[in-house]
Amino acid sequence: MTAPTAVIEISKVSTRFGNHVVHSELDLEVRRGEVFALVGGSGSGKSTLLREMILLRRPDSGSIRVLGVDLQKLDDDAALALRQRWGVMFQHGGLFGSLTVRENIGLPLREHTGLADALIDEIAAWKLAMTGLEPEAGAKYPSELSGGMMKRASLARALALDPELLFLDEPTAGLDSHSAGGVDELVRKLRELFGLTIVMITHDLDLLWQVADRVTVLADGRVQGIGSMSELSHMDNPAIRQFFDGPRGRAAQQPEKQQAGGHGSGTIAGPSSKRR
Repeated sequence: MTAPTAVIEISKVSTRFGNHVVHSELDLEVRRGEVFALVGGSGSGKSTLLREMILLRRPDSGSIRVLGVDLQKLDDDAALALRQRWGVMFQHGGLFGSLTVRENIGLPLREHTGLADALIDEIAAWKLAMTGLEPEAGAKYPSELSGGMMKRASLARALALDPELLFLDEPTAGLDSHSAGGVDELVRKLRELFGLTIVMITHDLDLLWQVADRVTVLADGRVQGIGSMSELSHMDNPAIRQFFDGPRGRAAQQPEKQQAGGHGSGTIAGPSSKRR
């Protein structure tokens, strides 16, 4: 069987803020079609790494290749073209408060395509439905949305240009258990239906167990471990054990139920759907 193609290749990346070392010669690879999660404590560098992957920051050294393109060698036109091949769901939504949800979703299409306004509105309505929102939500402003609706609207905008690669920054943060469970199911469906490669930052243990094919634990500027949650649960590294030994970690675990189905490496164990 042919090995999965790497969609993101991070090699010897180092990042510093003054004297503080955030990343120290970090190496990572994200495979095509997988749900890949970055986890770690506060200050571990996961959010900084995400910003480096989406061209919001440059590392001090090392290289990052996304969709086969070296990010350190891009001019402005090439960077714009590459950005249109991925979508980003920001932690706090990132929607423009002066635009309706439908207008927010349609904005990337208006900026980067020559489609007619009526067609853009139709596409925006389709993306809205794809993320589980009712049609009337399109006429609302971000301030009128619940937390769960905001997450879905932000995701709909991230999907506007039919990206190959999707970045999710804390997709369930601040949501109640019912809303968060809906996001779990939505992420699974998007990967299955469209073959998306998904990179996410999350502290949600249920999301990690149910959705992630592989998880990377960052601490002290380096990768402390990488694998399925099942594989990580058997590692002795203290930076990894904190995700499994506390009350929340123990509550999220269940016996292994199924094989990973060709994505990631190893078996993914599933927790109950109820969040604690």
